[in-house]
Amino acid sequence: MLNTGDLLPSFTLKGVVSADIQTAFADFTDKTYKNKWLVLFFWPKDFTFVCPTEIAEFGKLNQEFADRDAQLLGVSTDSEFVHLAWKQQKDELRALPFPMLADLKRELSGELGILDKQEGVAKRAVYIIDPQGVIRFAMVTDMKVGRNPGEVLRVLDALQTDELCPCNWRKGEETLAVA
Repeated sequence: MLNTGDLLPSFTLKGVVSADIQTAFADFTDKTYKNKWLVLFFWPKDFTFVCPTEIAEFGKLNQEFADRDAQLLGVSTDSEFVHLAWKQQKDELRALPFPMLADLKRELSGELGILDKQEGVAKRAVYIIDPQGVIRFAMVTDMKVGRNPGEVLRVLDALQTDELCPCNWRKGEETLAVA
């Protein structure tokens, strides 16, 4: 699995950006949001139970991420058409403010090393990538356990200070001084 300090692999993926079939699809690459922080979070499968709770919560915090010059990108190994159908069917996903990317060929998931060996789908992973394309945070949870998007935002805040941040540090609090 790629980890902190590694470069984000190059990718080109189709994404769903609206629930309207006429405007739903767009292409995305690792360069689409050049010079921005990226938060890539992966879920195993569309039309499941834990995944929409996380995706909707990231959606609620989208402006908080945007205020920090970070772009959220949700990714699974389902196709863009499955993403669109799910977005149209699930109320809490209909107006998502960030793209849902389709890693159908499993290239990005494979290069990151997060494909589940038994299921053949992306594990429940999240990465924070700095504007230079360096992975600064990586986390993978069990398929049954949802992530805390608020914690991902807290980690982004800490990384953006470029300082030493203690346990449970929050934006605006004192960082640690090297004595």
